[in-house]
Amino acid sequence: MNTKKAKPRYMSDETFGELMKSAKQALAYERGHVSGHRVTRVTAPRPPRPMSSDDIARLRQKLKCSQSVFARVLNVSPKTVQAWEQGIRVPSDAALKLLTIAKRHPEVLLEA
Repeated sequence: MNTKKAKPRYMSDETFGELMKSAKQALAYERGHVSGHRVTRVTAPRPPRPMSSDDIARLRQKLKCSQSVFARVLNVSPKTVQAWEQGIRVPSDAALKLLTIAKRHPEVLLEA
């Protein structure tokens, strides 16, 4: 079995060598042949749950913020908050994460 691979023309010898070394390390790890390395497994958190337009409006009102202030706290435009609350647009995952933090720990967002 020939394990020698042809290097792509657009890649330097150094880059190709590093890439092959990394691939071999990954294969050794997968086969359980890794020693001398510390491996940490991390479970990524679940993506934030969607929020309805009513949920977003209730959250803003609970925080006693106008749409403009709420937008400033979340670093979005007031038009974006309006669109969320009217159901015209839905928040991105990043915005949902911030909204979830605001819901669970409003003091964190309001003091930042």
